[in-house]
Amino acid sequence: MARKPGVLLLNLGSPASTDVSDVRKYLGEFLMDGRVLDAPKPIRWIVVNGFILPFRPKNSAAAYKRVWTDEGSPLIVKSEKVRELLDCEDCPTFLAMNYGEPSIDQEIEKIKKQGITDLFLMPQYPHYAMSSYETVVAKTMETLREKAPEIQTKLLQPFYQDEDYLGALETVIRPYLEKKPDLVLFSFHGIPERHLRKTDPSHAHCLESGDCCENCHPAHATCYRHQCFTTAHKTAARLGLARDQYHISFQSRLGRDPWLTPYTDKTLEELPGKGVKRLLVICPAFVTDCLETLEEISMEGKDSFLESGGEFFVQIPCLNDHPAWIDVLRNRIDSWRNQTVASATPSA
Repeated sequence: MARKPGVLLLNLGSPASTDVSDVRKYLGEFLMDGRVLDAPKPIRWIVVNGFILPFRPKNSAAAYKRVWTDEGSPLIVKSEKVRELLDCEDCPTFLAMNYGEPSIDQEIEKIKKQGITDLFLMPQYPHYAMSSYETVVAKTMETLREKAPEIQTKLLQPFYQDEDYLGALETVIRPYLEKKPDLVLFSFHGIPERHLRKTDPSHAHCLESGDCCENCHPAHATCYRHQCFTTAHKTAARLGLARDQYHISFQSRLGRDPWLTPYTDKTLEELPGKGVKRLLVICPAFVTDCLETLEEISMEGKDSFLESGGEFFVQIPCLNDHPAWIDVLRNRIDSWRNQTVASATPSA
């Protein structure tokens, strides 16, 4: 039987609209994920339904309204554009979100109906984290086992230090260096410190010393902090930035537990007092601009920096549908397809 390849792009998701009810539904689905809020389900239910959903949806809906476009959610719109650019007749490309729509369940149904036999799963997360990469992969594989166990899969691994990804970052960032910034800030999405310890297979390395991320260890294969540092350092080297010309921070924390530091919001308040007046910010943990980059950084973060004495602030766009990023994805797909065809061709 002839093989039919297909590609499934995977990302986080977005509310269906900026209505408070839709935002509440989205946040409920997101926060009830045991790999996001990693407490026992009864406790998670109480925290989410008793302390978060009665209050947070209204504020989040207001934030989404600030970045919403005529076409809809920026994350969905840009992701769909990427899907369209990669799609082709002999290797259809699909797009699914871990929360909201298009859902993983819906897209697997489409994939099965189209007779796809070999599927390349491409999580759009450069770095490994249980609350992003791990959870979307687990959900997708579970759905495939239930609905289409016959489909053969290939999984894109975290690509935080791959030369093609770093090259795309360099291409996007370099033109902005002409603005002569005092500093480039690499702001990564934050995670609770306990997540690092949970994903450390040795349970004896991550955060056990001040230089744990610099000391080679098997834990780095699933260490989000190490992988973020690696992306920043390698990208800065490609750009020719000295160590005092860039900084690393972590944004978007939730709750009172310790999260990865330094915090981006505190950093933006403090930098002007340290002589940084001209700032560029890049968010490499996101390949697509979304609420966390467009509202939290480009709006709230910018206001905070300027009000604290800064004079110039630019958030460099994510990779989005930049040709350099599309080339990276297309080359990965072509390489996979060639390997798939070769393995399926009987030897003479």
